[in-house]
Amino acid sequence: MRLARVNRLAGSAAVLGALCCGGGSGGGTTPPGPPVDLLKGGDNQSWYFNNPLPTALSVTAVDVDGRAVPNVVVTWAVTSGGGVVSPTQSTTNASGVATTNDSIGGSTIQTVSATFTGLAGPVSFTTHATTSPTSAAVSVEDNRFNPQNSVVKTGGTVTWTWAGANNHTLTFTFGPTPLPADQAAQMSGTAQRTITAVGTYNFTCTIHASMNGTVTVVH
Repeated sequence: MRLARVNRLAGSAAVLGALCCGGGSGGGTTPPGPPVDLLKGGDNQSWYFNNPLPTALSVTAVDVDGRAVPNVVVTWAVTSGGGVVSPTQSTTNASGVATTNDSIGGSTIQTVSATFTGLAGPVSFTTHATTSPTSAAVSVEDNRFNPQNSVVKTGGTVTWTWAGANNHTLTFTFGPTPLPADQAAQMSGTAQRTITAVGTYNFTCTIHASMNGTVTVVH
């Protein structure tokens, strides 16, 4: 009888310990408190006039202990420099993150604010804008395109120049259709393509599987 009583007491202590540690339903954690701050992501990007940024703006809502807080409604607004954000309100997900897409206007510097009800003051994002390049040059070297990623304004021309000691192709694999014309295997010379449709085009050398690049066409 005494042994059974000892075992019951030990079992009760284990249950109480689990409940105190949140084991009953919280999986060992307690819910985060109310949000007190926003941590920024995607700040200080540099891009081109009148184009959407390549990376969305994001914030993480955190409580006083730095824990992520879900279900916080964040309000976004362009505060200077023109352009638009979409959406103007977004709700933090299970990881405490809310995002918006930012299209910059015709000003060199744009600022965007993010806030939620009760925040002491909004956080501010700054974007730097410049004129889109009207041409791009890519060197076709042995086993790489240099640079690997290029940007050109719509209607601009991209020139690929073969500079290696081996044959390489220029083959477009993805992008707005119709894709630019491919270039057969060659060891020297150039190929020019004028591209008008906005978007990102992937290209490769079919002889060397790891030799890939992109051209992003912007407004």
